[in-house]
Parts: sequence; C-alpha cells; structure tokens
Amino acid sequence: MFGLFRGKPVVDVRGARRYTDQAHAIAPRAVEFSWDGVPMHYIPGEPMATHIINVMHLVLPEGERAMSAALAEALPLIEDERLHEEVVGFIGQEATHASSHEGARDHLAKLGLDVEPTARKMEWMVDKVLGDWGLTGRAKHAWLCERLGLFAAMEHYTAVVGDWLLNADQLAERGMHPTMLDLVRWHGAEEVEHRNVAFDAFMYVDGGYGRRVRTALVASFTLAVLFLTTAGSLFRKDPSPDKGRFWPVQLLSATRRRMIPSATIFLTEIPKYLHPKFHPSQLGSMDKALRYLARSPAANGGAR
Repeated sequence: MFGLFRGKPVVDVRGARRYTDQAHAIAPRAVEFSWDGVPMHYIPGEPMATHIINVMHLVLPEGERAMSAALAEALPLIEDERLHEEVVGFIGQEATHASSHEGARDHLAKLGLDVEPTARKMEWMVDKVLGDWGLTGRAKHAWLCERLGLFAAMEHYTAVVGDWLLNADQLAERGMHPTMLDLVRWHGAEEVEHRNVAFDAFMYVDGGYGRRVRTALVASFTLAVLFLTTAGSLFRKDPSPDKGRFWPVQLLSATRRRMIPSATIFLTEIPKYLHPKFHPSQLGSMDKALRYLARSPAANGGAR
C-alpha cells in the first residue's frame, strides 16, 4: 500500500531516499483529549498491561523532544526538498505526541500514581545522554550522526508498535477506555505515517552501515531496559489495592494473551532493521494508518 501514498523511493549516491509522484504530506494534527472519567486501570482487570502503556507517557515525551532537536539540527544539511519537508512535518508531529502524553501523565498523577520522580529522571537522562553536548566542528557533526542513527533505530520500534496498536482489536474487546485507546492508536498511526523520516534523514546525513549496526544495538538494549524497569516501577507505585502481585508474572500473562506487544521484538526486529536492503516503507500499512487518522475522535474535533 506504500506506493499509493508515498510514491516510488529513489536512492541517490548518499543513500537518501527521494520520493517522486507524491500526494501525501506529513503534517501535525490538532488533537484534543479529555481525561475525565479515565480510571487508573484503563484496561479493565489488566494493571500490568496498563502500566506497559503508561511507559509511553513517561519515556516518550522527552525522547521525542531530543529526537526533534537532532532532526532540527540536521535540517540545514538536508538539501533534498521532499525529505526536508518531511522532517519539518515529523518535528511538528513529535511535539504534539509529547504534549499529548504529558496530558495523560498529569491525569495519572491526579489519580494518585507517583509519576513525577520517573518523569524527572527521564528528563535528566535524555538531556545528559542525548543532548548536543555543546560540541563544535567535526565532533559536533559526528555526534549528530550518532544521534540520528539512534533515533532512526528507535523509530523502527515505534513504527512496529504503532502497527501492532492499529491491529490490536483485543484492547477494545477487553474494554480499554476509548480516550486512552484513541491516544495510543492516533500516536501509533502517525508513527506508521512518518516511519521513514528519521531513517532517511540518517541515511542522507551519514548512512554508514557500521554506525547503523552500533546504534541499533544500543537503541534496542536501552529501550528494552527502559520499558521493563519503568513498567515495574509504575506497578510498584500503583496505589490500587486490587492490582495483584508479582508483576513479572502478570507481564508474561499479558504478553501471552496479546494485551501488549511481546518484548521479543527487541531481538526479532534487529535482523530486519540491519538487512542492507531494509527500508521503513516495508513496515505496517500506510492505508490502515491513514484510515484511522481520518476517523480518530481526537484528531477530528470529537474528543471524548
């Protein structure tokens, strides 16, 4: 379905994909979410699955801001008109993602979930690890390339999870609150929509295969550790008396019943991403993503 929306990818000598015959442009959408009535466990009877999704509210906003900063830094280097346009649209979408997840995070805090220490820790870590470090010259460019490689790999996982969310009918069947379901599906759909941008920017500015391998391995390990440790921390801080015990057992159960994506994606997706002929256009269904965005309540002025 990719060709219906993106056109045919053309690879230039530096590895950048330039798109011809394109009709669809990436742009941020004005969304609005009303959190009134959203409970602590917005997937009924699934506290651990709920907290896995809550990780998105704590981990993603700061990471998305750092990614946007790196891509904004790369913009003057991108002379390809179409890719430049896509990067600008991507930055706008990521800013909206960050603010929307912060709204969900604030709501959870009002319900009694102590998210502030984790949020501040993420802010500190992202600033210290993924900031520009005040470098100049060659060192500045090399660090920009490294960050673009890391973010391209991370965006691979967000596209994979985004496609999973668009197809996870079991969440609605289990009674997930419609506002939170719309948030994660709207976000997932936009991740599929802009799945190629970070990768193409990395390929345009650098594109070295060695850097691609190294940053993919680092990104995979970091995301896996962040998701598991943050979800476990959220479960322990959950004040609900009916949350149960032994969160690792609940995690395995939720995975087995497909209430959350399997953590094995951090292993199974690496070979796909590192294949020399890989391109993000191979991920997910652009048609399904755009169809959801066309009917998303929050993206169409119908916030619940």
